[in-house]
Amino acid sequence: MTDTKVTETTGHTVEKIGGTSMSRSHELLDTILIGARKPDELYGRVFVVSAYGGMTDALLEHKKSGEPGVYGLFSSAESGWSWGDALTGVARKMMDKNAEIFPDSTTREMANHFITDRVEGVRSCLIDLQRLCSFGHFQLEAHLLTVREMLSSLGEAQSAYNTVLLLKQNGVNARFVDLTGWRQDGELPLDTHIERAFDGVDLTHELAIVTGYAQCSEQLMKTYDRGYSEVTLSRVAVVTGASEAIIHKEFHLSSADPNVVGQDKVRVIGETNYDVADQLSNMGMEAIHPRAAKSLRQAGIPLRVKNAFEPDHPGTVIRSDLEARTPGAEIVTGLKDVFALEFYDQDMVGVKGYDSKILDALTRHKVWIISKTSNANTITHFLKGSMKAIKRVEADLAEAFPTASIALRRVAMVSAIGRDLRGASTLARAIGILAEKGIEPLGITDMIRKVDLQVIVDEDDFDAAIKALHGALIEDAQTQDTPAGLTAAA
Repeated sequence: MTDTKVTETTGHTVEKIGGTSMSRSHELLDTILIGARKPDELYGRVFVVSAYGGMTDALLEHKKSGEPGVYGLFSSAESGWSWGDALTGVARKMMDKNAEIFPDSTTREMANHFITDRVEGVRSCLIDLQRLCSFGHFQLEAHLLTVREMLSSLGEAQSAYNTVLLLKQNGVNARFVDLTGWRQDGELPLDTHIERAFDGVDLTHELAIVTGYAQCSEQLMKTYDRGYSEVTLSRVAVVTGASEAIIHKEFHLSSADPNVVGQDKVRVIGETNYDVADQLSNMGMEAIHPRAAKSLRQAGIPLRVKNAFEPDHPGTVIRSDLEARTPGAEIVTGLKDVFALEFYDQDMVGVKGYDSKILDALTRHKVWIISKTSNANTITHFLKGSMKAIKRVEADLAEAFPTASIALRRVAMVSAIGRDLRGASTLARAIGILAEKGIEPLGITDMIRKVDLQVIVDEDDFDAAIKALHGALIEDAQTQDTPAGLTAAA
């Protein structure tokens, strides 16, 4: 992705609303969209919106279970025309959402007409493509990424268009900024597409509502898959010269999961840096996609993570130049359902090439590497992915290295993360509290950079390990000297 010349900062913000929050549209009117703002306070903001909760699952596939949606059925040779019924089901689901949002028939009909036009346009394209690919000269696989992007765009187009209608009903001069490329001739680079879409938009008198999906020559889904809306957020912020980017979530970015350690124990993280945000992303607790964060870092644009339903709370500000005032952990988080793939070969000592072949297999089967450790004859990767994919990796390695011993087991990973863990005796305190609570680590990784400490435990010890480490590294530390950037939870 090429960086275009950054527009001079105008003082506006670019803000993203996630799918779960979007599903609570009327509540958003009372919090971040309008709330208690005076008319002159409504503008100077741009909102990048995701599809309503569950809509992208129905269009593509369920994010957690993998149950196929329209895309999954269309891409399957065995599905026949069942994708068409699934698309009809999505259209019905979208109209049900319209009925929930718009009780008045006039506005509801406008919303229904908009989405019907989009859905039926996509249906016609897919029918033509399926017919074309029934001839041997055209292969469906060559077009599947385009199909995936086209289907995904339906969800963001609906939520953005509906939000504009809703705002206009409430007296706000809202403007629909459609980046989906609907009926657009050719593809543009993302930054160029954004520049053209915002040409003529007066942010001082218009509230721009932007689709989270953006069609572009870079093909966002090829790199980011369903994380594309945060990339759209970052590039809109950079290209329009925003003073700040904001991500609205359904919760605060806190020192731990309150459902695990207790609401009264967690602290909202007041400030941190992009390094910590990267570590959180690696642990599946994504504040922002790392590549989206890169754009903001390079442009010097701070990111703020806020709770969409507590608009008066300042949230968490993330900047590249925010160093810790006091060493210490800021957050304890973790992952269950982690696979430890242990590769042992006596012949490995002093021989190169093992690492690269293991990585090739993991890349080929699209398995997410969380962390890895190695010694003279053993390489252990801690992985996140389907058992099916990881078993394929195991089979490939067994074939490539017949003398190797390969072991696979389920574990959990708990991580203490902070801008500066130096001088805080983090490792010693972590080992001590785990021993005190009767939790025996399966492994510990404490890197020289001292921004995270990773502890591998049995899955049954996951919650207990998080409670123990949070208590020792954050709660107890605050009774002595409050770690940098932490404030009491709201």
